[in-house]
Amino acid sequence: QVHVVESGGGLVQAGGSLRLSCAASEGTLSSYNMGWFRQAPGKERDFVAAISWGGATTHYADSVKGRFTISRDSAKNAVYLQMNSLKPEDTAVYYCAANRRPFQVRAISQPNEFDFWGQGTQVTVSS
Repeated sequence: QVHVVESGGGLVQAGGSLRLSCAASEGTLSSYNMGWFRQAPGKERDFVAAISWGGATTHYADSVKGRFTISRDSAKNAVYLQMNSLKPEDTAVYYCAANRRPFQVRAISQPNEFDFWGQGTQVTVSS
């Protein structure tokens, strides 16, 4: 079992950047696939990006391709989401999630593929 905690959210102007971090408060992330999801008020939780346990494979939502980058650092037991060229529509609570299932691109974008979730960090992009 693993417990994850997100940090790095905040208020930024459109066009700006933020880097979100996901750290394990309990357990080791190295054997888990990791994902980032986001949820805006009144909307469903949407997939943003995922990275396989070894870091060799990544997958992104079309809406963030070319702007966001997911990465992981096993030595720091952490996963990151670098967000560039932010838009007001990126405003949401961002959640980090973990699973130990086989990494399948067709499935990894589904929230129910993930077993462990953080509490989320708010990202607000002003126009």
